[in-house]
Amino acid sequence: MQAVILAAGEGKRVRPLTWSWPKAMIPVANRPIIAYTIDALITNGIRDIIVVVGYRREQVTRFLNQLDLPIDVVIQEKQLGTAHALRQAESRITGDFLLLPGDNYIDAQSVAKIRDVKNAVLVKEHPSPSNFGVVTIRDGQVDSIVEKPDHAPSFLVSTGIYSLNKDFFRFIQGNDVTEAVSCMIDAGTGLRAVIAEDWQDAIYPWDLLRLNQRLLRHLPAAREGTSSRHAAILGPVQLGKGTTIGPNTVISGPVIIGSDCTIGPNCCILPNTSIGSRVTVEPLSLIGNAIVMDDTLISSHSRIVDSVIGERCTLADHTSTGSAKGILEIEGAPIRSEFGAILGDHVTCGSGARFRNCIVGNNASLEGNRDVISRIIPDGSLVI
Repeated sequence: MQAVILAAGEGKRVRPLTWSWPKAMIPVANRPIIAYTIDALITNGIRDIIVVVGYRREQVTRFLNQLDLPIDVVIQEKQLGTAHALRQAESRITGDFLLLPGDNYIDAQSVAKIRDVKNAVLVKEHPSPSNFGVVTIRDGQVDSIVEKPDHAPSFLVSTGIYSLNKDFFRFIQGNDVTEAVSCMIDAGTGLRAVIAEDWQDAIYPWDLLRLNQRLLRHLPAAREGTSSRHAAILGPVQLGKGTTIGPNTVISGPVIIGSDCTIGPNCCILPNTSIGSRVTVEPLSLIGNAIVMDDTLISSHSRIVDSVIGERCTLADHTSTGSAKGILEIEGAPIRSEFGAILGDHVTCGSGARFRNCIVGNNASLEGNRDVISRIIPDGSLVI
């Protein structure tokens, strides 16, 4: 059994975080999303893995080269669609194979359920089915897959994970895998629906927080760093090498903190928080239900909750993010949202900045003020 992972796309709806990362490489619980897909395959004994790369392919390739398992890397020069990406790997496929998106989380149990089923798709109910291919089934067989319908006939969606054989390529006429699957069904080749155990996709950047919660759920405790004897560490917490926790700081797991970080003193890190490497959290700050990426500074007296903070951000003292409901325009469509802040890379803000349901683009600079910022701020903006 082979596996083909599609990791060539950008993930436009997850901007600004995909400015410097392809979506498959966004760190969640301090690991790229694609790493969890590879783990699920290896757990099931699938080690013949092909990864199709494209957008910012050097980052994906660099990560794959660091793995103990040799990965066959194929390049999609232009990102023309999922079927076009799969075509790039056709010459490397010898028989039955699994097709998986590299920017979704899938658990090993789900892979085990579909691995030995001929011509099958993993399906799962989702509260927002119109963001996916909506599946209708009859007697366990897929009757149709309608891609992103305005009015979904059901909540059952395709995960984009298929068990196929090489005959599938004769059904590819365009650049989209769903279209090829529909052609296969119309031609009379059955496609069995297999219910996934656990599958997660981050459609929008704030969805990464839910995915982060899921991946931290079974976090084992591990402490390579050092903590003050006056600090309190409760529950499953991972501290990376070289990280220091100051006195009177309280960390309540599940929490993962990377290497060479400085936390505290007198800080509070609440559950469902992932902090990358070389991050500084100054005294009297609170972080909870958040992703903070590498080389970021969170200055004193700040409160960062329900938020994703990109790399190399500098947040001045008394910065505050807090969850709020709103409607944001993503890819030309109004989308209901509820979160604190999504900050791209290299964002700086002045003292007292307050964010509610706000997306800030890369390299943006915001002066501190008392007004709450609740909108999308483009890359490179200067907000006075």
